[in-house]
Amino acid sequence: MVAEFDRNPAYFSMQMAGKLMKAVQYSGYGGGAGALQYVDAPIPTPKKGELLIKLEATGLNPFDWKIQKGQLRPLLPSKFPYIPAVDVAGEVVSVGPGVNDFTTGDKVVSMLSSRNGGGLADYAVASIKTTVKRPPGVSAENGASLPIAALTALQAIRDSAGVKLDGSGKEMNLLITAASGGVGHYAVQIAKLGRAHVTATCGARNVSLIKELGADEVLDYKTPEGAALKSPSGRKYDAVIHCTSNIPWSIFQPNLSPNGKVIDFTPNFMSLASTFVKKLTLSSQQIVPFIVSGNSNDLALMVNLVNEGKVKTIIDSKYPLEKAADAWAKSMDGHATGKIVVTFGE
Repeated sequence: MVAEFDRNPAYFSMQMAGKLMKAVQYSGYGGGAGALQYVDAPIPTPKKGELLIKLEATGLNPFDWKIQKGQLRPLLPSKFPYIPAVDVAGEVVSVGPGVNDFTTGDKVVSMLSSRNGGGLADYAVASIKTTVKRPPGVSAENGASLPIAALTALQAIRDSAGVKLDGSGKEMNLLITAASGGVGHYAVQIAKLGRAHVTATCGARNVSLIKELGADEVLDYKTPEGAALKSPSGRKYDAVIHCTSNIPWSIFQPNLSPNGKVIDFTPNFMSLASTFVKKLTLSSQQIVPFIVSGNSNDLALMVNLVNEGKVKTIIDSKYPLEKAADAWAKSMDGHATGKIVVTFGE
């Protein structure tokens, strides 16, 4: 916990002024894990509506290294050098002006600004709009795994696919691709909360795990049946939660119900073109590009589901900050089961 004399925000800001923290950054696009630099950086100061968090864990996402590869230029990052990663958990050590709902000592989970990043450092500044309190039953590693991956799964299933999480709606048939990944393993569990019938794809080594998480049918994506995405029970999918890439519309289309949709997290030019054509032809089957929305209500919902034991996080591996490059390389490899987490010492 933070010492009592540190609980005055102005005093703490003066105390931290000019002090440095350990951080990992990169100074330009490209280069992968080898371009990450271990540096001493100034501890940031929270502005109005912001918190300064002493980090305990940071979750990595493909989104992080896609920014580094330049796939979101010129929007992201806002400037170089850039401290990457946005999914964090830790303890509030200072609050900016106008902050009333948080105080020093609060354990929290937050999604940082993707423009400014900050997750691979001892301290990070977070907006109160994307930060929630973390109960004792949710570890820092579990909390830091949630923001992008769990909110993507939640919003895709609830808002885009239309599954009612209280189970009150009609049973829907969902296909979840790459179900053993960060988004996919949450998607399986969230879909089952809404009584959906879930067909999932993953590698052979994870078939048993995905069944344990609740999937009704699991396909090894390397088999002919898995590559064709056909439900073993012959069901047509009302929605596909598409967590991977490079599957053409010609594979999805015959497996969809008449009004089926593919919710695509990684739309490329061809999928966007298909979306445009289908709108022109008034087709009932659609590709729906998806972008996650960071908001505290959904983040609080996911934290509570984890706290209640209704959703669990599978952690592939954990790395200390000084091994962040190894974590980065593991994420870029694309074969993690669940989440990759960077941890911070006391």
